[in-house]
This record gives sequence, C-alpha cells and structure tokens, in this order.
Amino acid sequence: MKTLGTLTFLWMAQTVWCYDNTSFVAAVYEHAVMWTYDLSQPPTRQEALDFMKQNLDVYQVQTREAKLQGADIIVFPEDGIYGFQSRDDLYPYLETIPDPEKIVWNPCDDPGRFNDTQVQRELSCMAKENDIYIVANLGDKQFCDVSEDSSCPADGRYQFNTDVVFDNQGTIIARYHKEHLFMNELQFNRPPSVEFTTFQTLFGKFGVFTCFDILFHDPAVGLVEDYGVDTIVFPTAWMDVLPLFVSVEFHQAWAIGMGVNFLSANTHVIERRMSGSTISTPSGAVSYYHDMNSTEGRLLVAEVPIKPMKRAVTTTELPITEHDTAFISDLFGDPFTFVELQKESDYVIVCQNGLCCSLNYTKSGSSSEIYAFGAFDDLHTNEGQYYLQICALVKCADSSRDSCGQPTSDAQTTFSHLQLAGNFKFPHVFPEVLTKDVGIDLAVGEWSYEDGTLVSTSGISKPLLSAALFGRVYERDDGKFQHASGAKQLYPYPLLLFIIFSVLQGILVE
Repeated sequence: MKTLGTLTFLWMAQTVWCYDNTSFVAAVYEHAVMWTYDLSQPPTRQEALDFMKQNLDVYQVQTREAKLQGADIIVFPEDGIYGFQSRDDLYPYLETIPDPEKIVWNPCDDPGRFNDTQVQRELSCMAKENDIYIVANLGDKQFCDVSEDSSCPADGRYQFNTDVVFDNQGTIIARYHKEHLFMNELQFNRPPSVEFTTFQTLFGKFGVFTCFDILFHDPAVGLVEDYGVDTIVFPTAWMDVLPLFVSVEFHQAWAIGMGVNFLSANTHVIERRMSGSTISTPSGAVSYYHDMNSTEGRLLVAEVPIKPMKRAVTTTELPITEHDTAFISDLFGDPFTFVELQKESDYVIVCQNGLCCSLNYTKSGSSSEIYAFGAFDDLHTNEGQYYLQICALVKCADSSRDSCGQPTSDAQTTFSHLQLAGNFKFPHVFPEVLTKDVGIDLAVGEWSYEDGTLVSTSGISKPLLSAALFGRVYERDDGKFQHASGAKQLYPYPLLLFIIFSVLQGILVE
C-alpha cells in the first residue's frame, strides 16, 4: 500500500507540475452544424443517430486536432449535434443523461448500463482516447407522470437543453440544464430550479451555462461571485444583433467585466447570423473568430491563466447635464438619449434618469458620417425583461439622427483618442469595442478598461462601429422600480417587436 501511495503522489505531482499552476490550454470549436428539417414526420431513432453521426465525426476530428495542439479542454456549441428542431422532431435525438452528482458513469467503459445512450458513449470515448476534457451540448429527456407532477408536460417528459462535461477519462462529471430559454425554444423545458453547475480540474475551477443565460444573474454571475469559478465554458447558438450584441463583442466584454476566462463556442449558421467564438481572459480576447462569409467551422486553441486576475469595481462621479440638442433614438427597442458628435474633438456628457455618461474623444474621417453618444437607464423588454444601464458611442446607420442605434457594419471614421465613463451605481459593467475590418474586429490591444473607464490613448486604428459600457442592474429585473420621472411605458408586444427588428436585420429565416 505504501508503494501505491507513493506512485499516486508522484503521478499527481507530475500532473500538477505540467500545468505549473499558472496556465492551461483551451480549445473551442465553432461548428457548421448539419441537420435535417422540414420532415413530414419525426425521424426514427436510427435516422436521428445517422444525422448526429455526421456532426460527431467532425467533433472527433477537431478533438484530435485540439489535443495535437496541446489542449486540455475543448468546448463545442449549443445545438451543434442535432441542429434546430421542433419539440416532437427533437425527441428521437434525445438521450436520458444521468445526474453525475448521484451516479458515477463512464459511458465508454460501461456502454450497456443505460439504453439509448450512443451519443454519450461516443463523446465519452472521444474524451478518453484523446485524454482531454470535453464540453458538449445535447438534449436530455427525463420522463415524468402528469398525475404526480403538476409541472410535467402533457407528453409525459421534460426535454432539457443540456451541457454535459466529460473528464479526460470519459467519465461524466457535470450536467447543466439551460435556465433561460430564448423566446421560441419551445422544444425545451426550464429545469425546476436554477442549476449552479461547476467542475474541478487540476487546471482550475469551471462553471457552465448556455447562451441567453449570460444576460441574467443566475446562474451566470452567481457562479463567479458565489461559487468562485475561474473559467466559464459557454456553448451557444448566438444570433448577432448590432451594435451591442455581436457575439465576440459581448462575450469578451463579459470576461473583462467579471474577471474570468470565458470559452465561448458558437454554432456557425450564417443564414441565421450565427457566428463568433472566443477564448477570452479578463485582459480581453486571446483568440476569436467571426466570419459571416465563410460556411466553414473554425477551431481556436489558446493558452489562458489558471487563476485570472479580477479587477476592483469603481465608479465615476459626473454632474447631471441636460443638452438642448439631445434627441431620442431607438437602439434594439430601447429609447436612448443621444447627443451628436459635431466636433472633431470634444468632451460631452449625456444623461438619462439616474445615469450620466461622459465621452472625451478625438476623431477623423468622413464628414458625411454621423456618430452619437447616448445613455439608457431603464427596463429592457424586447426579447426578455432585464434592467440595463448603458453608455454607448455608436456610428449611425445613415446621415439621419433617426438611424442612430440602428444596425450598421460600415464605417470610415477612426478615433485617435477615446475615454468613456459613467456614474454607474451598480457593479456589473461590461466594456465593449467593435470596429470594422474585413469583418468584425475587437481592436484587441488598442484599448483598456481600468478604474471604471474605457480608454484608448494611442488610438483605435480601424473604423469604429461602437464602444460602450454595458451595465446590468440585476436588482431591478422585476420591473417594479420606477424613476422619479416615471419608468418608460413597456411595449405590449415585445415578441412581435423583436421579430420585426430581427427581420429588418435579416437574422431570422423561414
């Protein structure tokens, strides 16, 4: 026994030494998912397996390549194995995924323990054969009895959008059911309660959540602040919405604002405006990919710190200021108070309700382009209900003020100096910068976020599309808070408005 203990100690010491307690290698794969749709009837289980095998074969190749590049963990996207299905059509693709907190199971080593678990077995063997952690998104079916469970769906089963984590030996070590389903995810059910899912490795503590979850406190913020995770793994099927909700833009901002590593793997479906994956740290994106012209997927591999440095939260004091030239324009359904940047260099302050935002800038470029700087402090209600405080500099879509806040991917103006701040009274603020290159660019290394201020003293070299401090006030998400001046009137048809907005952007397809 003494010899066994010595060997175990030496193995653990060698493993820890390999990571050196400083960094590990992460991989994310943006997958161009293959799926079938417009079926006259749901597929059989075997047909569903055949469809999924096409995607799993790609996963196998990318996992092998990630390991060759030294990756310790790889993250695959939301809906990446079966694509987009209706509730009934999705059922043959689902598997019952056991709770790893109750059952220890390695599907590769013990494939016959549960029926209809072919996908879990393949992912498990993929992890084991390549000695790598795998995070994959698939569908979990859990049967229930309508007579005993009042929440049980009429068809007698829960269907969950689920992230599953396999360790490097193929054992399932974590399972997460998506909490915040995005609008028309009618094929899935919400779990009975919010799940705070973490897993521990020799290279840090990880938390798991999915796509729309990122905009809410639980589980996303709770995992960082209450459970002390160092890295988030984030399968997503993210639809870009300019100017502030582009995938890589927002995911990098979340990593910076929360002080964690963020491994985001997006589904690549350009007709649905889904693209953009990133490996980010609190210092910004280490590697990212965003291409709306290519139909190909992309593997990203990068080294990241095991213990990222978290930043202190600060605020800026600004005077309440009213502008005679201020105007209201819509940005993603929200009425921002804007002022136009009429000078090549200036210092401006704009306020809405209790939020004031300041901008010190110097710009040069086309005189026909309009830029506006705005503030929004209220409840957002379009495709969900959440309270926002935002300071945003945006390039207007055309030469009219009404276009300020509308989506545009074209710009010619650069900023040689930029300093943006706000008097945020709440701690969760996420800094964003988006510029134009061949596609979307994050201007990594040309700006920083320190002491509550987004600043670029040496200039941003590419034409600017937007720069923002995106604040979330989770405490006011219930909509009960009212400003002294009265909260804005809530839109009575948020789903309809979002669909109209999406169609105008071309992000929804038949």
